[in-house]
Amino acid sequence: MARRVPTGRVVRGGRLGRLAAEQAVRGLGTRLSMIGRTDEARRVLAERSTLQAAQQLVTVLGGMKGAAMKLGQMLSVLDLDLVPESHRELFRVKLGELRDRAPSVPFTEMRRTIEDEIGPLARIFADFDENPIAAASIGQVYRAKLRDGRMVAVKVQYPGVAEAIAADMRNLEFFSSLWKSVLPSAADAGVLDEIARNLDSELDYLREARTQHLIAARYRGHPFITVPDSIGEYCAPRVLVTELVEGRPFEQLRELPDADRAHIGELVYRFYVSSLFFDNEFCGDPHPGNILLAADGRVAFVDFGLYKYMDPAHVDLERACLRAAGEYRAEDLYESWVGRGIVDPGSGVSPRECLEYVWSAAGWHLLDEEITITPALATGALVLAVDPRAAQFRGMRSQYLPPEHVFSRRADLFTLAALGQLEVTGNWHRIAREWLYQEPPATEIGREISRWQCSLR
Repeated sequence: MARRVPTGRVVRGGRLGRLAAEQAVRGLGTRLSMIGRTDEARRVLAERSTLQAAQQLVTVLGGMKGAAMKLGQMLSVLDLDLVPESHRELFRVKLGELRDRAPSVPFTEMRRTIEDEIGPLARIFADFDENPIAAASIGQVYRAKLRDGRMVAVKVQYPGVAEAIAADMRNLEFFSSLWKSVLPSAADAGVLDEIARNLDSELDYLREARTQHLIAARYRGHPFITVPDSIGEYCAPRVLVTELVEGRPFEQLRELPDADRAHIGELVYRFYVSSLFFDNEFCGDPHPGNILLAADGRVAFVDFGLYKYMDPAHVDLERACLRAAGEYRAEDLYESWVGRGIVDPGSGVSPRECLEYVWSAAGWHLLDEEITITPALATGALVLAVDPRAAQFRGMRSQYLPPEHVFSRRADLFTLAALGQLEVTGNWHRIAREWLYQEPPATEIGREISRWQCSLR
């Protein structure tokens, strides 16, 4: 029987509500069952609970697609509090199935979408592999060959996913309950609201095709980075056709030697973080499923449904605040935030608290020494940034984050999370000084990119 994406608000909300309750019961039951057991029994029970929880999340969230699955994908890159520390890696790998091997919709349904949007397959493609090579939150990706011989990736929206996302956006209270049950220290409803609201832009594949074409042109000939171009003549509102990237997926990159991971990590940082401060625009969806090592050795980036342009004045504010924090100018940072309406001067939040908050959430850009980014470090930064119940920085929880900065902060934190999955070491401040202070590059990668950019002028 064909699998359908449930679209109704009540059905989807009910699934999320039951999932939240079951996670809470399972956690309590597992804790109770461990009383009086031997160490080996505790290990087995912990592992069984971990696998059951992960499998349920994969099944329920993966089957729902849309915003629910996006949440699951994000959870897969964090260091989760849901499970015992000894089994968090196992849990993360299982949740990684949402990113790499998510449940698929039968090709008969997806084919109907393709042909409704761009016409009969035989007229456009010389060959079309019906087995998806990736299953994302709102669509599946297939490998195909155009009639002119070019190999392409074809991203197709799930039937009914637009309606499903609309239902999810009306069910934020259920997302909040689920998030609390899975990651209690990141229960801020505003974060979930931001995720759901911005999924709407991912539904417009024609918009994404135009964006990807511009970015591919920008990186054409780049010595270290490649972006596959979209093929506009075959794109439609629910079908996106792009050049195919042949390469190694992110999970395999984690097994590379330290030096290779450091090389990739610097490029990930430059692509997702530095681009905001150099170009006033950035990709808002950094996660491991969008990063590959291409066959030619360059790092390839895909998926531009969530691509954001930012007013230069807002970018300059972020740069100025990071500089003030890095130089320990607490009063200047405080005055900038008060002037922007981020901090209420009557709230009791002090300049020192503002300074410490920035260092806790974004200090990896500011500390001038080598840092190894681990999943625990990345999750700690996220928790400090969004946890409304943390004793530390409690005053900051009630302050205002302007909407135009929500996406850039999200991109920053999830770039950190992706780098944590690589467990990569680098002096990130040395790279950041290029956009913090307009200094020349301090790394060989940066110098080579600078030489390439000069050759284009």
